[in-house]
Amino acid sequence: VHVHADGPSMMAPICRLLGMKVVMTNHGPEYDRKKWGKLAKIVLKFGEYIGTKFSNQVIVIAQFINNILVEKYNRTDANLIFNGVETPTKSTSTDYIEQLGLKPQKYVLAVGRFVEEKAFHDLIEAFASLGDTGYKLVLAGDADHEDEYSIRLKDIAKKHHVVLTGFIRGEKLNQIYTHAALFCLPSYHEGLPISLLEAMSYNLDVAVSDIEANRLSCLNVNDFFKTGNTEQLSQLLKKKLSAPHLNRVYDLSLYNWDHIARQVVEVYKKALGQ
Repeated sequence: VHVHADGPSMMAPICRLLGMKVVMTNHGPEYDRKKWGKLAKIVLKFGEYIGTKFSNQVIVIAQFINNILVEKYNRTDANLIFNGVETPTKSTSTDYIEQLGLKPQKYVLAVGRFVEEKAFHDLIEAFASLGDTGYKLVLAGDADHEDEYSIRLKDIAKKHHVVLTGFIRGEKLNQIYTHAALFCLPSYHEGLPISLLEAMSYNLDVAVSDIEANRLSCLNVNDFFKTGNTEQLSQLLKKKLSAPHLNRVYDLSLYNWDHIARQVVEVYKKALGQ
């Protein structure tokens, strides 16, 4: 049985009692997300503990998660296997972005759910402080469930003329990624951000917060700003937009799904004692 994340990992001892081998994938400390209350955080921490202690094999998707398991539970045999990303076929159309009032390579893109830890409010503040740059800011995403924060975020976005796409996929998402000038991820918390991997697969230049989860080996020091520092983010956006780096090439070989699948199979073999 392969279980994912802290909550479902509470099933690990039950599966073991039934004679099954268990592999757990830890996607990061879910209990650090601001949306959870005190009881939920306790339950999720317990799930992390149970999964780590009772799983035959553990997979972590980032090195900082492995460090947590070593420090908290002395589990030193976790397998580091990253999330993957497909190589996209970039869109040759612009009809959707034109409907949004956008021009190719003339907008900054952020993608994700409208939750506080994504820090899109910081991005809007930083971008607005730049004044008239000739670029627009686009937020692709929405809230899973409307709450006080998502309502406030949308109000702030409308005030600053930010383009809100809502949840999009398929050709619309393809166009939004293909024609962006810069991708920004200002998050306070991530596991291994799929949206960042997607942006890199589209050869976009990036500006990201300096949390551990964002420190991918194929990025450099000039791609980061101090998490929560809107002034630093504003300066980084200004610098990158003044000299756009289009069609940036990254080494994404570690994030290839075929490579990842082979790694996971080897973990299954270890769990079975082969």
